Amino acid sequence: MINMAVRDDGGNVMARAEAGVRWTDAFADLDPAGFPMLQALTPHGDAVFNQRQIPLLLAELDRLPAVLAGDWVGQARELGRVVERGTHLYLWFIGD
Repeated sequence: MINMAVRDDGGNVMARAEAGVRWTDAFADLDPAGFPMLQALTPHGDAVFNQRQIPLLLAELDRLPAVLAGDWVGQARELGRVVERGTHLYLWFIGD
């Protein structure tokens, strides 16, 4: 399971998602040219997105294949908006 949280520069958690991302091989099958942000997700590592990367990530979520949909998508959008509204905030996807 990949968890999601917004952290500040000091690593403090500012917001956290209730849903996590269930890893499937469908993530690995995403076209890297069409989904460069989501290509950063791995089941066991962390991926961090800054304020400038969030619009790209949100655009990718809008065209995500249905097989990868779930509660996590809406929560990722909400956390992305927290990052966009703040300063020195980052959206973390935290692998196992």
